Amino acid sequence: MKKFTALFLVFSLLILSTNLYAKERRGAILIITKKNGQQIGGELITVKKNSLLLFTGVDVTIDIKEIKAVTIEKKSKWLLRAGIGLLIGGIVGAVIGIEIEPGVGIGDFGGGIIGLPIGMAVGALFGGATARKVKTMKFEGKSQRWIEFYLEKLRKKARIRDYK
Repeated sequence: MKKFTALFLVFSLLILSTNLYAKERRGAILIITKKNGQQIGGELITVKKNSLLLFTGVDVTIDIKEIKAVTIEKKSKWLLRAGIGLLIGGIVGAVIGIEIEPGVGIGDFGGGIIGLPIGMAVGALFGGATARKVKTMKFEGKSQRWIEFYLEKLRKKARIRDYK
């Protein structure tokens, strides 16, 4: 019994310890378009007072005054949104089909069987269409207040949020 208890404790420490499997926080992937047309892409490390620090294989500091636009690449949530739309559309389609034509086809769910695939297809299309992959913030021509607003949004997506 003591061996079992000791084995259980060791197993629990290895499996349930969150620190052993913790991932390092990653910054957002940005594509910065400078006013001269040059584009620089990389991971956002931190937002400084007057610059952004990116990792592009080497650390690159970009002055805020040189930035025309910043594009944030996000992981596509198309599959998740399409799946949710598929589920909701299927349920709604089946319910509408049962209400419109009860008893048509197989048992009392005949209309539901017809409405189910139609609802699923429509739901998947609308759900997938709502998934956005990129977001662009235009810095050029914006007031200082807008730039500070954008910088605060970027700070939340940085690897190091509270750089002093």
